[in-house]
Amino acid sequence: MRQENADTEERRLAAYDLQLRTDAETPSAIKVAQHGPLRLATFLHGRGFVTYQNLGEADADAIRRLVPQAMTHYQADPEINRVEWKTRGHDRAPGLHEALLDNGFIPDEPESIMIGEASALAVDVPLPDGVTLRQVHEESDVRAMSAMQDEVFGDPVSDEMAEALLRRLAADDGMELWVGEANGQIVTAGRLETVRGTEFAGIWGGATRKEWRGLGIYRALTAARARSALSKGKTLIHSDSTEYSRPILERSGLVKVSTTTPYRWTR
Repeated sequence: MRQENADTEERRLAAYDLQLRTDAETPSAIKVAQHGPLRLATFLHGRGFVTYQNLGEADADAIRRLVPQAMTHYQADPEINRVEWKTRGHDRAPGLHEALLDNGFIPDEPESIMIGEASALAVDVPLPDGVTLRQVHEESDVRAMSAMQDEVFGDPVSDEMAEALLRRLAADDGMELWVGEANGQIVTAGRLETVRGTEFAGIWGGATRKEWRGLGIYRALTAARARSALSKGKTLIHSDSTEYSRPILERSGLVKVSTTTPYRWTR
């Protein structure tokens, strides 16, 4: 059984690398440039994002050159004020950590890459009295959802994320926004990202107000998103999970297959 589980995890990780580490990773980018193995994406509001399917056979010397070359691309654009370089723990990337630090990047906390069957999450979860779940589309709901997530994550409330979500809803790119409410207040929220041409849907942005945690609300929101994914023919769910959400997803049958660590540079 242990070998069978290991084989399943290996297959899921291979599907993740093949199907998701493509244009599917940057659906709302305003432009993407290719530099060797690197995909250099630019988003509105001055955000750069570096990703890749793999670094091939690049050795430490090649990687030491790749990082400043990528940064030259961004530093030449005066509108870029921050860059995220997304790394994965299972990649072969000798010397990348050191090269990123040498070029002014600071690592965030690692997150778990979770993958599992959508059907394992699509279960009935009882909600506390007075709590309801729904999908939102209206601008006022999207802005209220985004503000709640900013508050929960400890970020200043801003319009930037709300405006990005509204643009994506208008583009109809497969994203869905889900919330849980109590007494007219949003108490939990998250996105579903169905990835066209793949087996996958992603669950992202999960946030629950502190006083509403531990009551099954986030798990119910996850189940609702999983049912929606299944209705669109998606059989696998993936997520980059913090240590808050990882145990919830593990209880629902998702498995940690690797880690991802974002490195951040600011001008």
